[in-house]
Amino acid sequence: MSRIFGEMRQIAFVVRDLEKALDYWTRTLGVGPFFTMREVVPDNYRYRGKPVPPPRISLALGFSGEFQVEIIQQLDDQPSAYRDYLAAGHEGFQHVSSWMTRAEYDRAVPELIRSGLSVAHEGAIPGSGLRFIYFATDSVPGGPLYEISESKEPPIYPMMMKIRDLARVWDGRDPIRDFTTLMR
Repeated sequence: MSRIFGEMRQIAFVVRDLEKALDYWTRTLGVGPFFTMREVVPDNYRYRGKPVPPPRISLALGFSGEFQVEIIQQLDDQPSAYRDYLAAGHEGFQHVSSWMTRAEYDRAVPELIRSGLSVAHEGAIPGSGLRFIYFATDSVPGGPLYEISESKEPPIYPMMMKIRDLARVWDGRDPIRDFTTLMR
């Protein structure tokens, strides 16, 4: 458990080709199923503390045990921590994430900023209002960014647990699914 950010719940990868990455994770590593959200444009987006046009991304969420795997592809060149990561010649592991309630998030963000951490980017997932913020904790080689999000809030948390539970019994069929199927 991170003494500063809380328990790590997610490891995330930024890639240039989401489909290729999903094929690797599901076929080579046997992780799945993954649930995709396509063409997502965050609300209330800020990059390095300033409001800018948000990036358009597609992402996929899966689980391996209790750990969520997120794979993100940015589809445009708007300012973001994803774009910065790829522009620096990287592809793959980019950040870890801790999940919080709304109240925990509201307490943690100002404290982390007061501690001297800088914000890489922040926003909210449209439709859910789920807020996320990425802290630029990647100042050493191999150091990831650190995200915190309101993923412990309903209805998000129950959906995350549904993805985890589906991964536990996954038989390899139907490896890529649309996120909206979770709402049925």
